[in-house]
Amino acid sequence: MGRYELSDLEWTAIEPHLPNKPRGVPRVDDRRVLNGIFWVLRSGAPWADVPARYGPPTTIYNRFNRWRKAGIWDRLMDAITKAYDGDVQMIDTSVVRVHQQGATGKKGGRDRCVGRSRGGLTTKIHALVDAQGRPIQLKLTAGQASDIASAADMIGHLAPGSMLMADKGYDANALRALVGERGAWANIPPKSNRKDPICFSRHLYRDRNLIERFFNKIKQFRRVATRYDKLAENFLASLKLVCVRIWLRGNESTA
Repeated sequence: MGRYELSDLEWTAIEPHLPNKPRGVPRVDDRRVLNGIFWVLRSGAPWADVPARYGPPTTIYNRFNRWRKAGIWDRLMDAITKAYDGDVQMIDTSVVRVHQQGATGKKGGRDRCVGRSRGGLTTKIHALVDAQGRPIQLKLTAGQASDIASAADMIGHLAPGSMLMADKGYDANALRALVGERGAWANIPPKSNRKDPICFSRHLYRDRNLIERFFNKIKQFRRVATRYDKLAENFLASLKLVCVRIWLRGNESTA
């Protein structure tokens, strides 16, 4: 097995969620194409530089793009992440630089989730992970967007009796009330200017480093650490494929 390629266990988990093609000309081997996609995501190289052992670069990119449009990558992540541990969930964000290749898209129309902050052109990744640091939900915004502005869209998986952990940037009465409406508890450190006392456990909060580890893991994939994609949909699809890999590798290591 070559570097970055899917193990037999990973392929066994992924294969049932790929579309069937009972008629017509058989398509190029799915596993080989996926290995080519993961090579690009991990190495950060342009699609045109995919090694010949994975097949024509156009085939690999077209398969990635076509299946993104068909929702295959979305359904794959949904299927793989069904087993998440919902007792504790953590939310946070991380900013990635947008390469000049990703900043040359047409202005206007669809939201490309590219903004300007102190680091230049950036995109912000919003992530919700479970008690083991495995991703449950992802969202993209422009880099200068507020962390808490997207929090309401990220906590739909909170169940009664569960706990949401976040840093003090998420300390807002509106978010705490929304979490409370779901029967959950927000374990968020108070801001220094907060006047009304709140319940906060420093002991439980120590585990929040798991979401920081998650961001470190996804940024080992250079195509995620720097955004080269012009379309936010393609960058998000890359993120979801990386998250699928994180889930499967975690299950493999504990098998």
